[in-house]
Amino acid sequence: MAWVETIVCSGKKGSDARLRRMLKTRQEFKRRQPECIGAWLGLAPESHSMMLVQSAYVSESSWRRISEEIQKTLDVEDGGIEGLLLGPPLVGVFEIPDEELQNLNFPEIG
Repeated sequence: MAWVETIVCSGKKGSDARLRRMLKTRQEFKRRQPECIGAWLGLAPESHSMMLVQSAYVSESSWRRISEEIQKTLDVEDGGIEGLLLGPPLVGVFEIPDEELQNLNFPEIG
């Protein structure tokens, strides 16, 4: 069973661009990890300050390990994203059957 993390968030006025860059960096970090199936960032068409951040992992332990690595490396380097958020993000983690994820084609990023 794969784990899919979904986050919907908005940036504070004036910090949207920085938040987007930091989220892109975190998604790129995740994609480089061998147990990350895919990671992407979407912007709301009407407001680029609202963002959808999704990542798929092979297991719960993969999700935990990669999340902890981000906290220990990227958050320490740049101070984390919390101060750039307009309010608390909507966060959910879902289990998806492996065979359903196999129907998705994730492009190679690089």
